[in-house]
Amino acid sequence: MSSSAAGPQLGQLGQISLSVTNIDRAVAFYRDLVGLKFLFQFPNLAFFDCGGVRLMLDIPEGDGGERHSSVLYFKVSQIEEAFQMLTSRGVPFDEKPHLIARMPDHELWMAFFRDPDKNILALMSEVRPG
Repeated sequence: MSSSAAGPQLGQLGQISLSVTNIDRAVAFYRDLVGLKFLFQFPNLAFFDCGGVRLMLDIPEGDGGERHSSVLYFKVSQIEEAFQMLTSRGVPFDEKPHLIARMPDHELWMAFFRDPDKNILALMSEVRPG
């Protein structure tokens, strides 16, 4: 199917879902340590605003035992400052910010961390020369 096919086109992401095992612990992590804007909560569900994209934390139904997670990449302008702020709040990072790739007009830096359920999250910064 070509991109010019008739019908609705996909646009900006509206929501991302992330599975957790304890909703209250996850809310405390994302609200109090990471600093995301808390929107609302229901039993086994919590919602945050990530710059216009909603993050839904949920406890999966059933006992399949299998969990899959997407990596959430949070854009920051000053990765070292964001790393220091989150570290001071007790956020566990896998490693310090480091260079991922040199592009023609910027460098891509990242630092990976985990939530209480071991989901991988990342800070990412496009550093321009000069």
